Amino acid sequence: MPRTPTIALLGGGFSDDPDTLLDDFVLEASGRPRPKVCFLPTASGDAPGYIEGFHAAFAARACEPVHLEPFRRSVTDLRAFVLAQDIVYVGGGNTANMLAVWRVHGLDTILREAYGAGVLLCGISAGACCWFEAAYSDSFGPPVPLADGLGLLPGSLCPHYDSEPAPARLSGGGQRPCPAGRLGGRRRRRRTVRRRPPRRGGVTRRPGATLRRVDIGADGAAAEAVRPARLLGT
Repeated sequence: MPRTPTIALLGGGFSDDPDTLLDDFVLEASGRPRPKVCFLPTASGDAPGYIEGFHAAFAARACEPVHLEPFRRSVTDLRAFVLAQDIVYVGGGNTANMLAVWRVHGLDTILREAYGAGVLLCGISAGACCWFEAAYSDSFGPPVPLADGLGLLPGSLCPHYDSEPAPARLSGGGQRPCPAGRLGGRRRRRRTVRRRPPRRGGVTRRPGATLRRVDIGADGAAAEAVRPARLLGT
């Protein structure tokens, strides 16, 4: 049976959390008893320590972890490699640089195809922003709108909502705001799962954590709506 295209947006995971609840949730969401998980650390410049941390976190679990390094590329057929995975897990770092490198290697097109083929796409920070049309990104210093995402999800994402100054996260720091979108942050520790056909839901490892949607009205004012999340481990 064909798999349903799915994207999971991370607010934590192996690089930040003291437990494995969120990553366990993603492994389960793949629907595979032993999913193949590919880590894409492009946003960090393929930092060796980040890659080592991924393998340390996933090596003993019911999955088959691998990683893909565009900066030190050794895989010739990227399309076959990516489409053979059950999960693509994108790390955090510089969103703009990551998207540029992906496009040079054709990974943007391959990831779109993987999404349509039912490979579960997920990521933290830059790895969550990239799936949207746009995001609030600190790729160039202070957070500003970055309308350069892959566009698999409509709207925008602010991944560090609870740690960015309010004017920047809601107005775009004086620049043209991003499209209406979703907000998360480190203290929120949530995942949002989006499927096609649409079936949305949020989970969290921390009581009281939420996801927020922000819409900008005709008068330019921002309106926030809280989306509740189910607590994992209970």
